[in-house]
Amino acid sequence: MSATHQVFNQAPPRIDVNEYTSHTALVEAVGAFGGGWATDALTEAGALVGRADFQRDAELANTILPKHLSHDRWGNRIDDVEFHPAYHSLMRTAVTNGVHALPYERPPGDGARVVRDALMWSINQVEPAHTCPISMTTSVIPALRTNPELAAQWEPHILARTYDPELGAVGVAKRSALMGMGMTEKQGGSDVRANTSQAVPVGGAGDEYLLTGHKWFTSAPMCDGFLVLAQAPGGLTCFLLPRVLPDGSRNTIEVQRLKDKLGNRANASSELEFREALMWRVGDEGRGVATIIEMVNGTRLDCVIGVVGQMRQAVHQAAWHTAHRSAFGGLLADKPLMHNVLADLELDVEAATLLMMRVSGSFDRAATDPAEAAFRRIATPVAKYWATKMCTGVVREAMECLGGNGYVEESILPRLFRESPLNAIWEGSGNVIALDVLRALAREPGAADSFVAELRLAAGADRRLDAAIDAVAHSLVHDAGSEPGARILVERMALVWAASLLTRYAPAEVADAFVASRVAATHGPLYGTLPPGLPLAALAARAHPGGAA
Repeated sequence: MSATHQVFNQAPPRIDVNEYTSHTALVEAVGAFGGGWATDALTEAGALVGRADFQRDAELANTILPKHLSHDRWGNRIDDVEFHPAYHSLMRTAVTNGVHALPYERPPGDGARVVRDALMWSINQVEPAHTCPISMTTSVIPALRTNPELAAQWEPHILARTYDPELGAVGVAKRSALMGMGMTEKQGGSDVRANTSQAVPVGGAGDEYLLTGHKWFTSAPMCDGFLVLAQAPGGLTCFLLPRVLPDGSRNTIEVQRLKDKLGNRANASSELEFREALMWRVGDEGRGVATIIEMVNGTRLDCVIGVVGQMRQAVHQAAWHTAHRSAFGGLLADKPLMHNVLADLELDVEAATLLMMRVSGSFDRAATDPAEAAFRRIATPVAKYWATKMCTGVVREAMECLGGNGYVEESILPRLFRESPLNAIWEGSGNVIALDVLRALAREPGAADSFVAELRLAAGADRRLDAAIDAVAHSLVHDAGSEPGARILVERMALVWAASLLTRYAPAEVADAFVASRVAATHGPLYGTLPPGLPLAALAARAHPGGAA
């Protein structure tokens, strides 16, 4: 080999890293919030996600994209979407590991949701797109249970741990089902009350309706059933729309086109047209938003889980590279300024990890604990607002740690960067989420009190944090009606809450650095600007596999 082609000073392939056990902050949070009983399963999943074959499937699913097949060779309309086998391999892994079903396989409150969300987090680090139908399938159950008869028919198949991508009638030709959701329309977006799709009762007093209209954004159109919103005689209503009818015939759902998206490319997102498609009512007429909101709450939590996984993977990639790359006389990981950058990034990763797991724990306990239910109502949008908005900046800065190596497609970072804005947009963009927090404060008894009580669990540990908690408590009373100030209020709620959690659950140096830089406002507007005097090398080491360089 020519001397000019000898390869040295490059990081080795980052494979066979256990993506669960190498993130100490998550392992500790899973134990703290009730999921310690699943350590073996989570460790096994972390090893799987770190394998080269899983990473190769992720790459292929995002390179050879879903293809819309409108007609078969004879001219029959089929409205199918063809995926690369790698996509199906990823889906099969998620389903057989129960990522869609685990919260409903065990009694409420025993940590099953925490474990499921840790599994979801692990997968999202490497391939987030295929988790969209997994998320919707998990989240559909609470809304579907408002119609006990439909729930009895569908739930056993929704919770089955077998993956079957073939077209068929659920409960007849298929014993498993994946679920989707269709709310937004061309003229409405987040304003779903502007929907124009019409639901006409078939006749009599039954729950059957015919749907005519469209949906502007329906992800995973190959799901077996969808919860959709449409205008019924009594107002906006929620319905279950199967893709294949019980007699085996295709429902009249036409895929108009697939969206050409910035990221999330392995997941097919579509525009759908309905021509008197048969569906069944879920919940009362006129209560569509109230019925489907439980599904939305679940998918909002999964938005948080998705970005936390992506942030952690990006920072871990940066730490891996800097631990193996030398420049200017030494390893990049040993440079004081790199310590500042990696430490700064890791603080947000660990803060977001605790927010994610705390909300997950509230989902576990909400059914049996009214205080947790009230807390969940406000904590979910607060976490969604802050974590999803932080993701792009974290991934971009991590990419810069690799320099040009991070900008090429052979690394995972371009894929993570394209994915990074998504979860801040889906299930309610920033303004929608900020307004939802104001709505919860105004309408939900106990929401504000439950949030302040959560903050005060860390009272007395740090005078700077105590002052910030008092300020947030004051704002929740006096500023919660100000729409122009909604974003700053929600951001401050998230930062002080994260500081409170870190104070309670993280090492003292992590909590102190977060309070000093995010709460006491001594941080610059960009990463790598932590104030002097912090243990930067020790904080940066937490970004490395196993928490050490």
